[in-house]
This record gives sequence, C-alpha cells and structure tokens, in this order.
Amino acid sequence: QVQLVESGGGLVQPGGSLRLSCAASGRTFSSYAMGWFRQAPGKEREFVASINYYGGNTYYADSVKGRFTISGDNAKNTVYLQMNSLKPEDTAVYYCAASRRSAQTSEREYDYDYWGQGSQVTVSS
Repeated sequence: QVQLVESGGGLVQPGGSLRLSCAASGRTFSSYAMGWFRQAPGKEREFVASINYYGGNTYYADSVKGRFTISGDNAKNTVYLQMNSLKPEDTAVYYCAASRRSAQTSEREYDYDYWGQGSQVTVSS
C-alpha cells in the first residue's frame, strides 16, 4: 500500500506561480510512475502531467504544456508540479497518483493504482 499526500496549493493571482508536492509513504521501495490530475468544479477529472520512475520521460496535457513542469526526487519519494503563468482556468483540486507501470507515463486514470486526497489551487485576482 502507498499513501500519497499533496501540499503546496493555495490562492494565487493570474500570472503567478505555485509548486505542488506529493510525498509518498508506505511501500515506496517499489518504483512507480507518477501523475498529476485535476478536477474543476462541475467538470470531470482531467490529466495534467506524468513522469516515469526514472525521470527520463514526461508527458503533459496540451493545456499546461510550456507552463507546468513535473519532476521527481526518488530519494525523497516526492514528486513536484511547478506551475507557472497560472490562469483562472487552472483553478481546480489537484491530485497526484502513482502507477505500478513505472517505466511508462500515462494520461489514463485507470493506469494509476494509488491517489492522494487532493490540494486546492485557486487562481483569482
């Protein structure tokens, strides 16, 4: 079993930046690919970014490409999502997720085995 805890969300003005963190605990001796998803009010959850365990492959949704960066620190069992040039439409609850398919990135929710509880990001002036 793996537990995931997100942190770093909050309120930011349009054009600002935030960095989300996702700390993993539990059976972290196993390797996992990691992903970030988000769910805005009244909308379905959507893929944001993914990174494989080795860090060599990343994959982004078109809506965040060039603005968001996913990275990981395997020694700390932590994955990050650096969000720059934030827009009001980025407002959502952000979830991190872990996939046992460690070598592959994925935008599909069903590829992920463990989920965090979510962290609210609000972009507003």
